[in-house]
Amino acid sequence: MSDSTAALSPRGLDHLVIGVRDLDAAGAFYETLGFTVGTRNRHPWGTENRIVQFPGAFLELITIGDAGAIPAPAPRQFSFGQFVREALERGEGLSMLVLESRDAKADATAFNAAGIGDFEPFFFERQAKRPDGSTVRVAFSLAFAADPLAPECGFFVCQQHEPQNFWNPAFQQHANGASALSAAILVTDDPGQHRGFLQSFAGFPEVLEGNADYVLTLPRGRIDLLDPEAAQAIYHAEPDPTPARFLGFCVTVPDLDVVAARLETADIAFGQGEERIVVPAEAAMGCLIAFEQG
Repeated sequence: MSDSTAALSPRGLDHLVIGVRDLDAAGAFYETLGFTVGTRNRHPWGTENRIVQFPGAFLELITIGDAGAIPAPAPRQFSFGQFVREALERGEGLSMLVLESRDAKADATAFNAAGIGDFEPFFFERQAKRPDGSTVRVAFSLAFAADPLAPECGFFVCQQHEPQNFWNPAFQQHANGASALSAAILVTDDPGQHRGFLQSFAGFPEVLEGNADYVLTLPRGRIDLLDPEAAQAIYHAEPDPTPARFLGFCVTVPDLDVVAARLETADIAFGQGEERIVVPAEAAMGCLIAFEQG
């Protein structure tokens, strides 16, 4: 596949960046929900994270570990640490949507040509721990995009250089049965204003149209682009969507009753319908969590 073809191919979900003020408390909460949560990782640009893996995608619980290490924004340079810090100043929750990349340099070129990003690709590597305690190298290249109508939302793609060292089936086994990261949810007063950007960012996937909302069907997962009425009808949420912001995410589980029993035992608030269970954002550190039957 050529670089240009790769850049124009639909991109699946890679991961979601969820800001939290207390990383250990967030890890403990997600473990209570039934997720397997990885150990703490540290980045040289001031952030620290813990990861929840699924096949081909993951959740990144993130916080500020060393504010003094955060680089200031510079021309054509996206300051990841600065974005996370500013998002946390507004409140905890999902703030960045990340899609997969086969070639981050080609994607950066494509974003520039489409007028949705003029950032230099960013490379980094770190040591990761396997379940047996041994360490391995993981490395990534990132290409950033920006929707000026959604300034509180971050967008980038991620290319894995050592995927065999990052993905691990042992980390993808969850007590709640979750088998996939199925959706990211974006809420806005005017979904149509963001459709063009998201189509370009996602590599022009199939779009399913509702009354005033859209679902972008990706090779892995989907993006729900909703207005407040649709968000209330589907996820029983009443968000403040001005400007556009991420509401939360969905995971696929085999048995909603098992999830409901776990949540009841843990005294975690939730709502249940025929198709999904929803833990509201106010009960989940600012990030709505939906469990979908699958």
